[in-house]
Amino acid sequence: MNDKGRHRKIVIFLTIMLIACALISLSLGRYSMSPVDVVRTLLHSLGFDIEHDPMMDSVLYAIRIPRVASAAVIGAMLALAGCVYQGVFQNPLVSPDILGVSQGAGMGAALAIMLGIGLASVQLFAFLGGLLAVFLTTMLPKVMKNDSNLMLVLSGIIVQGFMCSILSVMKFMADAETELSAIVFWQMGSVADVSYPQLTMISVVFVVCSIFMLLASWRLNILSFGDTEAKSLGVNVKAVRALFLLGASLLTASAVSVSGTIGWVGLIIPHASRLIVGSDNTKLIPVTMLVGGIFMMIIDTLSRVLTTVSIPLSVLTGLVGAPFYAWLLYKQKAKVSQ
Repeated sequence: MNDKGRHRKIVIFLTIMLIACALISLSLGRYSMSPVDVVRTLLHSLGFDIEHDPMMDSVLYAIRIPRVASAAVIGAMLALAGCVYQGVFQNPLVSPDILGVSQGAGMGAALAIMLGIGLASVQLFAFLGGLLAVFLTTMLPKVMKNDSNLMLVLSGIIVQGFMCSILSVMKFMADAETELSAIVFWQMGSVADVSYPQLTMISVVFVVCSIFMLLASWRLNILSFGDTEAKSLGVNVKAVRALFLLGASLLTASAVSVSGTIGWVGLIIPHASRLIVGSDNTKLIPVTMLVGGIFMMIIDTLSRVLTTVSIPLSVLTGLVGAPFYAWLLYKQKAKVSQ
């Protein structure tokens, strides 16, 4: 089987897995139902004359569908952002945190919580905080007159540390009974309260950015040859790199503004996907998005069913992601030594 046929089969298999995980996720919860019941309810809402439990309408459409859909979209967004960052920097250890986006969004959200100006403002401030972090990170190399990838990474570390320090000051000043708990919970990540307007907003960002990255994925491959080789092939390296970084940062800031900070997804999912289909970004990007959506749906489902209280997503992504990433590194080392 050629590589093209193999990649098509992998994408089809992952798409089927995504749909199956969505049905299972919609079925599980405090009000449990079978996947067949879910399908019957969905078909009834589409106009088919099928018997179903009316109680399932409110459970599915008011609670589970926005939560499961947002988990899939946010997982795909964070995974895609991580894939792009790793491609631009040619470093599989890079994650969306590299530009301080998550920390900037956290700072913006904490500021909105302390000002007490509403949930919508928390998302707006988080988004603006993430973009501010990207702006500062990309401006530092220009101020220092050094546009190398290493300088950009170091600038990201500087901005990340600065944002974390400001966030720590805010947590110290926040009211311990109200504001502090809200800030801490937001930092740990959750999709329990995502509404349809919020889902629509991040979905638009996801669709626009993913289409661009899919169409331009071959340019990301050319960047891997090095700046000199890429320029000789007619690629405007600075412009292409800036567009990819802007798109990845928009994905991260949009996702974080709705769900809070969720770690590990942007690091382990692209790495795992690379072991499946290799480093060709034309194949890697769609697989990464599918695997990211599947992974986040599984994590969110576990957060709902393991205990009576919903577990913050970053707790589970850390517990699952850290050993899984260690296993991936071990497997990669074993392949290299053979």
